Amino acid sequence: MRVVIAEDGVIVREGVVGMLRRFGHEVVAAVGDAVALREAVAEHRPDVVVTDVRMPPGFNDEGLQAAIEMRKADPELPVLVLSQYVEQTYAAELIDSDHGAGVGYLLKDRIGEVTEFVEALEGVAAGRTVVDPEVVRQLLGRRRDPLHRLTVREREVLALMAEGRSNTGIAREMVVTEAMVAKHINSLLAKLELPPDSDDHRRVRAVLAYLRG
Repeated sequence: MRVVIAEDGVIVREGVVGMLRRFGHEVVAAVGDAVALREAVAEHRPDVVVTDVRMPPGFNDEGLQAAIEMRKADPELPVLVLSQYVEQTYAAELIDSDHGAGVGYLLKDRIGEVTEFVEALEGVAAGRTVVDPEVVRQLLGRRRDPLHRLTVREREVLALMAEGRSNTGIAREMVVTEAMVAKHINSLLAKLELPPDSDDHRRVRAVLAYLRG
C-alpha cells in the first residue's frame, strides 16, 4: 500500500513509518500538520491515509476535520484516524461518511499491538470499517437517548429495516398494512432527527443509529 501519514509527534510519526515499512508498505509522505496532509494527499493520491486528531496550528481537531473534508471530496479515500481520545462529534461524522466504508478510528494505545494495527490499516484500505471498542462505547453513550424515544413498534420496524426489509416485507412480517409501516417509519425518522430533505440515505442513517444503540 501507498500510505500518507500525518502526525505532529516526531517519535510517533517515525515509529509508524518504520512499522509500515517493515511490513512492506510504502510511506509516500509523512507530515506534521493538517495543511501538509491535504497537500500530500492531493500530490500522491495514496491508498490510505493515517492521521492524528490534534495537530498544528491550533492543536484542536485539525487532523480529524481534514480527514472529513478529504472524505467529502473523495468518498473512496480510506482514512484511519489515530488519537489519544475520542472526539465524539467529528468521530461520528467520519464514521458515517460513505456509510462507514474504508474508515477507521483507533486510540493510540493500539499502536503497541503492531500486527493488529497493520491489519486494521490494511482492512481500512480494503474498504472495511475498523473502530476501537472504546470509541464505539462512547458513541453509543452519546446516541442512546434518541433511540429511547421510539415506541416498541417503531423499534420493531427499525430492526426489520436493519435486516434490509422493504416496506412490503416489514408489513408482511408484522401483519400490518404498508400504510401503517410508512407511518411508523416517518415517526421514527423524525424522532431520530432525520427530517425529510434531499438526503436519500435517511433509512441507512436510521439503521446506523439502531446498530450503535
